Amino acid sequence: MKLPRRKFLHLAAGAAALPSMPQIVRAQTYPSRPVTMIIPFAAGGPSDAIGRVMAERMKGVLGQPVVVENVAGANGSIAVARVARTTPDGYTFILGGWSTFVANGALYALPYDLRNDFETVGLVSTMPLVVVARHGLPANDLRQLIAWLKANPDKASQGHPGVGNIGHVAGVLFQKETGTRFQFIPYRGAGPAMQDLVAGQIDLMMADPVTAIPQVRAGTIKAYAVMAKSQLSSAPAIPTTDGAGLTGLHVSTWNAAFAPKGTPKEAIGKLSLAVMDALADANGRKQLLDLGQDVPPREEQTPDALSRLQRADIEKWWTIIKAANIKGE
Repeated sequence: MKLPRRKFLHLAAGAAALPSMPQIVRAQTYPSRPVTMIIPFAAGGPSDAIGRVMAERMKGVLGQPVVVENVAGANGSIAVARVARTTPDGYTFILGGWSTFVANGALYALPYDLRNDFETVGLVSTMPLVVVARHGLPANDLRQLIAWLKANPDKASQGHPGVGNIGHVAGVLFQKETGTRFQFIPYRGAGPAMQDLVAGQIDLMMADPVTAIPQVRAGTIKAYAVMAKSQLSSAPAIPTTDGAGLTGLHVSTWNAAFAPKGTPKEAIGKLSLAVMDALADANGRKQLLDLGQDVPPREEQTPDALSRLQRADIEKWWTIIKAANIKGE
């Protein structure tokens, strides 16, 4: 049977369009199933708490559940390696941070490249450290603390949550910037270190606000400065290092979302929008603030802004870590 020319052309055009239709449908419907968020540390910790706040609110934009999966071990590098090997289809991303996506590259021989094997999705939160000391230490402000440390070289001790941790590296930078010398005492976490600081067994900590601020409020330890450009909203009475006389000594840890290299741009865009939408939610922001986190401005939450932050921190901290000969345990 002979088809009329117009009908033939119509059918041919429809047939030619068929191969591209699945791609269009996929692009329009991503994600069509649940998305997995990998947390590189055990359940119950601060990273896990932040991840669960984000997962609950990201599903609004994604239209699918965000399933949290904890993959702990080797200071987070086991989880990061797993994500690096994951199919880059947008259905798996990781909530990493300063330790996993900056410090580990200087501390360990990794089976992946932190700068080239991942796509940046968005910055979730930042958390500056606080310079704190035992209650009985004679210095009453940061300048007096530095003077006391210089007058007592190698006699003071700083506790930290483990070799290569942000608190440890911050102490190394503090020594370099102030010309002071003191001993480093590693602990199995910030909690045990803070217990010994409260008990007067150690002299100093460069501590996270979640651990430090309750003790500062209770009057059991002294706080000298926030290692950031701006004060903590949860403790506005504590001056910044700039305001306390040590200009430019800024140390913050951060949490951010990364995906495997090669994840489609459409998926990165949707995930990034979901991150920003979650951070714009008033209840979500409050929960993060209650966890001691600062929510960055929207322009700092983008994939490009996160990429610049990560590369700048790698350039800064790898030099400091390697010069101090700090090795991962």
